[in-house]
Amino acid sequence: MTLLLSIAVSNAQIKNAKTEKVKIFGNCGMCETNIEKAGNLKNTAIVDWDKDSKIATISYDTAKTNPDEILKRIALAGYDSEKFLAPDTKYDKLHACCQYDRDAKELIKMAVNESTDMESNYSVAMQEQTNQLKLVFDDYFALKDALVKTDAAMASIKAKDLFVAINAVEMETLKMEEHMVWMKVYKNLTSDGKKISETQDVKVQREFFKSVSKNMYELMKVSKEDTPTYYQYCPMVKANWLSKENEVKNPYYGSKMLTCGSTVETIK
Repeated sequence: MTLLLSIAVSNAQIKNAKTEKVKIFGNCGMCETNIEKAGNLKNTAIVDWDKDSKIATISYDTAKTNPDEILKRIALAGYDSEKFLAPDTKYDKLHACCQYDRDAKELIKMAVNESTDMESNYSVAMQEQTNQLKLVFDDYFALKDALVKTDAAMASIKAKDLFVAINAVEMETLKMEEHMVWMKVYKNLTSDGKKISETQDVKVQREFFKSVSKNMYELMKVSKEDTPTYYQYCPMVKANWLSKENEVKNPYYGSKMLTCGSTVETIK
């Protein structure tokens, strides 16, 4: 009854609320605190994890986030789920009492041995796990899309996700070229991302986004991504941004001048 009441209160605080259950691996009360802290986002997502059943009840605003984004944040805190494996470096840093048996990882390995198709899927999943910068880029693109829509509240949320992803990167595991650029841009990326997350003034957000985009471009140039990225330029504000699509959708003006700009470079 207490759990149901808690979920009801959570849903009342979250608009467009949807609730799902998912298995997340962990051991103890400390795990519960870590998992819920990583997954919770004010007025957007609430995670209630039960240490006995290992089942998390996730309530979230369908207009602002989805279970995958929530579970990615939890994985970056060191906890495997049915969908996302935590990086080994994050699991290894958990307190000894929190280092659960990695059943999810073992189950995937068993499935790999039984199926060629699953082996391909596993390889992709492991590549995404080890490519830490992919999570950073994904959150950058989500921030860009929010600014295209002139949605300051969403931009604030996505900037917080970006800030979390940036701080989760294990610099020592990056490739040499990435490592050198990361040392150069890390301080500004974290500072600008934090500032965007702390305001809902879209003009201020867009101003800091200029610097974020400049530093992301430096990272993208040395990171080996599977798909092309388009570096685009707005002559009105004299600033660039990165996009996964060649079609111009201007994050500095949104619908006012959506197609203002051009692609100046394709990064492959």
